Amino acid sequence: MYKSKGIQAYRKDSLKSDLASADPHRVIQLLMQGALEKLALGKGCIERSDLPGKATALTHAVEIINGLRDALDRDANPELVDNLESLYEYMVVRITEASVTKDTQIIDQVMALLLQIKGAWDQITPSRNQAGYTDQVEARVGAV
Repeated sequence: MYKSKGIQAYRKDSLKSDLASADPHRVIQLLMQGALEKLALGKGCIERSDLPGKATALTHAVEIINGLRDALDRDANPELVDNLESLYEYMVVRITEASVTKDTQIIDQVMALLLQIKGAWDQITPSRNQAGYTDQVEARVGAV
């Protein structure tokens, strides 16, 4: 039991460190990974009939997905943002449905959708990402 808490504390500190030094692209990657982990945990809790664990894990997954939705930049590509926003909303509805019905297949579907988005996000190269981020910063500074 002690080792588990130590590992959890280390992982939490490691994540905080990653987030503190991460660029916005990396933060989104970490959030997507976190949502996938919470969904997998929620699925496992359903399979073990751990209802409090299920509720906690799936609530965290919904919170992360809502955070991803809130982080969307409408100025970047409005059509893409509208599509992602709709997809994130759909995921939240489906996670809620999975929580109520205890249907792990729904969680699998949501995870597959999120993996597709994450896969596309992961394809963005660091140099391309940095150039886009620099352009956004310069545009914001120029607007002031």
